Amino acid sequence: MRRKLYDKLGLKVGLEVHRQLDTKRKLFCDCPTEPAEGQVIKITRYLREAQSELGEVDPAALFESKKRKKIIYHINPANVCLVEMDEEPPHDLNPEAVETALQIAALLKATPVDEIHVMRKIVIDGSNTSGFQRTCIVALGGELVVDGKKIPIQTVTLEEDAAKIVSTSRGVVEYDLSRLGIPLIE
Repeated sequence: MRRKLYDKLGLKVGLEVHRQLDTKRKLFCDCPTEPAEGQVIKITRYLREAQSELGEVDPAALFESKKRKKIIYHINPANVCLVEMDEEPPHDLNPEAVETALQIAALLKATPVDEIHVMRKIVIDGSNTSGFQRTCIVALGGELVVDGKKIPIQTVTLEEDAAKIVSTSRGVVEYDLSRLGIPLIE
């Protein structure tokens, strides 16, 4: 009965799976991915919407920026640098992360792209200091076989993990930047 309802609605459901890669350094800098003890510095920011390259403002970004949410970032200099704080341009992609993503793509029988290009997805909840997440398509197509059933894979992407929420209260969110930039496979 449900199947008929789903067919009538034209319902299609996709699943997005993320997994941190076990690399020695982050995706766009030389910071280690391992947790570190020590001094924590805090900085406060308010994210604002910005125009895209086309001169448009994303409606979701505009909505979030109107909240004037105070964002406090916890920074441990042992595993966070100026790249995570959005005070320095990202470095080249971590070759270890790219190689691991390509190995996973091969296991999924996905076709690698000719060139890997870094794209930006707007994220204005504060979990990324730049207001967007960097992501790159590594391969297209492929499949995962589970119990004899083939599950099609649309894309294999490599992206940076978001900052970890430390606490939230009315109008204030605190994030730990140690996790920001750790390579993820999607």
